[in-house]
Amino acid sequence: MTPIDDHPLRYALANELHARPFPVAAMPCTVVFLAIKKSVAAVARDRREDLDHLIDLLDRHGAQHPQPDATHYAGQIGRHWLKWEQHTEFVTYTAIAQNVSERAFNPADFEVFPPDWLMASPGQRVTSAMVRVVEREGDEVIKSKLLDWFEPESLAVARVLDDAAVCASDFRIDPAGHMRFALFVANGTGRRRTGRIVQRLCEIETYKAMSMLGFARVKQLMPRIGKLDEKLTRLMGQMTDNSAQPDELLQDLLSTSIELETLAAQCSFRFGATGAYEAIVNQRIEVLREERFEGGQNFADFMMRRYDPAIRTVKSTERRLQALSDRAIRAGELLRTRVDVERSAQNQALLESMDRRADLALRLQHTVEGLSVVAISYYAVSLVSYLLYPLTDTGISKGMLSAAVTIPVVLAVWFAVRRIRKRLE
Repeated sequence: MTPIDDHPLRYALANELHARPFPVAAMPCTVVFLAIKKSVAAVARDRREDLDHLIDLLDRHGAQHPQPDATHYAGQIGRHWLKWEQHTEFVTYTAIAQNVSERAFNPADFEVFPPDWLMASPGQRVTSAMVRVVEREGDEVIKSKLLDWFEPESLAVARVLDDAAVCASDFRIDPAGHMRFALFVANGTGRRRTGRIVQRLCEIETYKAMSMLGFARVKQLMPRIGKLDEKLTRLMGQMTDNSAQPDELLQDLLSTSIELETLAAQCSFRFGATGAYEAIVNQRIEVLREERFEGGQNFADFMMRRYDPAIRTVKSTERRLQALSDRAIRAGELLRTRVDVERSAQNQALLESMDRRADLALRLQHTVEGLSVVAISYYAVSLVSYLLYPLTDTGISKGMLSAAVTIPVVLAVWFAVRRIRKRLE
């Protein structure tokens, strides 16, 4: 085979597809899950802090460290198998113990994450969950346990993956601060398939919680958006009835437009992330291939009734904010056009006034030119008369001499002034 150079990222990109395998979970087992996110600037956080926090946990169990700058890790810590993943905004920890407590969803099972280690976390808990994985029994037994473990009003339960298991949750936070999931696995279901179900349940909860951050942000923004909407409507009303000066209105519209654009820019990432997380939640539910259990609501039904309205609110707010921004821009352009037209009319009036003034100035100039001809002629006649006074010795009087030269001198001055004006024009 002819040698060929590989792209420097070829192997890294190919291996990335296999870098985050599903966990292996053999029933019975207990899965504890934790997602941590910084409250602000989570995307731009120092990711080394996430890795240092993981290493602190591994050191407590004498476990092997991950590679430098790793974004995922899997290994044994004590009696738990740990999976750690670093995401764009958050990190997740999944710990699996191959046993179950007599007490369902025992808070002590979460002690794989020590309290002091949790306190030192470089972020805040977005969600935490406990998954109880047990052997599947009869439907009546499952129903009895679900009534003991969950709130019936919000319980979602379904057969998944061609009846390989029954999974259930009420998506409520229990007194210990965790979400609860129950997974009843049928005999013959492999450990890897069970692990995939567990992974998908954890992802549904994580991305549901992350997408609901967008809903919380929208609730904070609604009063501000409402005020901006009211202000914009009032300004447009003033544009219609001409109750305010256009220049003042234009400044108000520009400030409103800038505020809306700033708000849209500040929320653009959260809106985009909410849409992406919603798509993941729906996709994870879809791949479970749910079938109804005893006629109850499944995960898709729960999300349609409880989750989808919140996401629709986020999307409608995003559209509303964009529509307000577009309205402000259009109103500003219309008002700017009106101001330009008015200014053009003012400029036209000013030009007409200048034309009238120029015409008056020209007339005045002609008048002044006539007077200047007279004045120049007066002095020119005097000079010419003095020049011709010697002729009075021949018997011509000075008066006759002055009278004789006046007309020629006046004509000469008038002709000279006319030629000068023509040259200047």
